[in-house]
Amino acid sequence: MPTPKFILDLREKIGHDLLWLTGLSAVVLNDDGEVLLVQRADNGRWSLIGGILEPGEEPAVAVVREIQEETAVEAQVDRLLSIEAIPPAAYPNGDRVQFLDLCFSCRPLAGEPRVNDDESTAVAWWPLTALPAELTAREHLRIQRALSPTDQPVYITAAD
Repeated sequence: MPTPKFILDLREKIGHDLLWLTGLSAVVLNDDGEVLLVQRADNGRWSLIGGILEPGEEPAVAVVREIQEETAVEAQVDRLLSIEAIPPAAYPNGDRVQFLDLCFSCRPLAGEPRVNDDESTAVAWWPLTALPAELTAREHLRIQRALSPTDQPVYITAAD
């Protein structure tokens, strides 16, 4: 998917300076003990589903939109898992970005997973007992949080 217009408009004003954005990530779990993952087109790595919150969009609506756009799976949000500032990163073109990520636990309602946009090259359900090696520690932690019985989202405080 191309860079959203609102980001391109901001980049015209700030150039490559650090841009603070709200990111979304989803842990989509089915009743068979599997998690829905996408293989990213940009780096070939398997990962959780993610995206960017558009201006004025509600986060839970946006994460459901991202799941459908990337995988063709219709999903429902169960709960907010975490609110986390991700370390700054730079893209190959020099653009710098930092995300405040809102991670949601979701469940599928309908649809067979398939590549549904240009952001990924593969989409699949992965057994929780055989996850791909390239998942990051942060993604493993998000999956663990989704499996936790607690309903409270995780967030960092000054005391942490």
